[in-house]
Amino acid sequence: MKAVSVSRARPLPIGARITVTDNSGGRILRIIGVKNYKGVSRRLSAAGIADIVIGVVEVGKPELRKTVVPAVIVRTAKEFRRADGTRIKFQDNACVILKELDEFTTKGTMVKGPIAKEAVKRFASIGKIASVVV
Repeated sequence: MKAVSVSRARPLPIGARITVTDNSGGRILRIIGVKNYKGVSRRLSAAGIADIVIGVVEVGKPELRKTVVPAVIVRTAKEFRRADGTRIKFQDNACVILKELDEFTTKGTMVKGPIAKEAVKRFASIGKIASVVV
């Protein structure tokens, strides 16, 4: 896992519902925590592109529903600025579910839709199963 060198917005606070874009069995995930978030006291922690979140699967296969899983944010609808000055945004907010928190391997075998280049730089296993990297 590498550091991401972009000016990242953090548009997804705790409680946000995001779509799962891989074929792991989940459809909608609710964020309940953000890994390595350092913020102000009493402020809701928030996540952006290539952040690791802890979430609860709300909609999906019965064996995956109501389970707490780690995930990586790969798309956000809020635009963010890259180091070369370009700005990029997607149509929706999406994540990829991980097997375990420490291994950073994906639970699914393919990712539907485009994903951000920053997430691939930080997590190489996501780039291997991605169809489009933007």
